[in-house]
Amino acid sequence: MSRSQRSLVKGSPAPGPVPEGLIRLYSMRFCPYAQRPLLVLAAKGIKHEVVNINLKSKPDWFFEKSPLGLVPSLETPDGKIIHDSPIICDYLDEAYPGNKLTPADPYEKAEEKMLLEHFSTVISTLYKIFFAKKDNQNTTEVKEQFFEKLKKLEEDLTKKNTPYFGGQSVSMVDYMMWPWFERVNVFDVLEFLEKTPRINAWYKLMLQDPAVKETYTEPDVLLAFYKLYSQNSVDAADCGLD
Repeated sequence: MSRSQRSLVKGSPAPGPVPEGLIRLYSMRFCPYAQRPLLVLAAKGIKHEVVNINLKSKPDWFFEKSPLGLVPSLETPDGKIIHDSPIICDYLDEAYPGNKLTPADPYEKAEEKMLLEHFSTVISTLYKIFFAKKDNQNTTEVKEQFFEKLKKLEEDLTKKNTPYFGGQSVSMVDYMMWPWFERVNVFDVLEFLEKTPRINAWYKLMLQDPAVKETYTEPDVLLAFYKLYSQNSVDAADCGLD
């Protein structure tokens, strides 16, 4: 099952057990939270299958795989269920030790967690911009709030003086942040990258990363999805598929 597979909807039969040697991710093609474990799976070369769920028409059985009915959710061959993107990503990095993405040093690990705590406020501000645009409201003030938060990230990257937030090479913290930068066109904040040169350089480096390339969705497809999604369309999840 590929990540471009059509979404399962209410009434769709449940997939069978996870085959031995694989791990299964319940996802939605356009969900940035679900893209996080997809990036980790790709970066670590973990054999997996993807089952896409239509979040506007969820199969009843999906609540057995995700108690809150949210993606992502991970299922192992022995039926264990793990949900919430940071927890899934940490599990994958520990359960599959090849190409370790999180730092071994406790302080460095704590630093990354603090950075992601700040980044969660960046995410919430981006969604404020999205919903303000959806309701035809003025976005000047909320975009300024976003820029202030982005400048804090710029300072963090400048202090580290490394190309990536995780150091000299791409790591977990970079993958945890990337999905929202992939959507800068959707949130109409691309202009602010040009005002934060360190982040802009990081953004361009990330676009060349093999895991990013593997999970990347073109901006025009993302824009088409968000247009349908904002109209509450049940067809949004399969946007761009023939």
